Amino acid sequence: MPPPGLPLLALELRAPWEFGAVLPAWPVLQRAPLGDGHAVIVFPGLTAGDATTAPLRRYLDSRNYDTQGWGQGLNLGPRDGVLENAKRQLQEVAQASGGKVSLIGWSLGGVYARELAKEMPELVRCVVTLGTPFAGPHTSTNAWRIYQFASGRSIERETESYNLPEAPPVPTTSIYSRTDGVVAWRGSIQAPAPHNPNTENIEVVASHFGIGLNPSAWWAVADRLGQPQGPSMAWRPFQRPKVPGLHLVYPDPHR
Repeated sequence: MPPPGLPLLALELRAPWEFGAVLPAWPVLQRAPLGDGHAVIVFPGLTAGDATTAPLRRYLDSRNYDTQGWGQGLNLGPRDGVLENAKRQLQEVAQASGGKVSLIGWSLGGVYARELAKEMPELVRCVVTLGTPFAGPHTSTNAWRIYQFASGRSIERETESYNLPEAPPVPTTSIYSRTDGVVAWRGSIQAPAPHNPNTENIEVVASHFGIGLNPSAWWAVADRLGQPQGPSMAWRPFQRPKVPGLHLVYPDPHR
């Protein structure tokens, strides 16, 4: 599984235009399902911080969610104390809210979200990842050398410590793009999980640097968070919205 080539990497320059599309798309985005007010934690990507996830969090706030960032500055990999602080935050947010917490992760942040849900599934309502590489070798991304430089760790040894392709035992959604210029899109595909049938993949048309700012990804996130919770509430996979024109931005999943 090779990393994306130079043409796709060059297309990452379109990320600002993706965020620019939010304003004209805002009236449509406000038609996404309203949430029930439950807590959401959003984890940023490699070398990024909470400022990069602020637009997504503000949108989710407008859909009636109680969102917060991870609060650990720049994400420079799982350095000493990072995962412990993330676990502590999840425990504190769940206790303060009185319910389970949804976890959203952009790129490397999605790895944190998935692994936290595996360790503490009793506190997690669902997991949604954006352009997260979990199903391929570390060389299937164009960022693995940056990871090693930023974290000071061997990514090969790190990945051997975790079963990254295994899905968490909670509803799990991977939002990915075939035009991702950093992560090979097949590395973001969640294989069917016998222990958890509530897993899915949603394709959007986005760059890696822009997927967390992309209106179609925002709608998908809000839709997934809006699923009701409870043993009597059946999990339903994502359906392309019936809002006029909006279903066209999601490629046919059966093609």
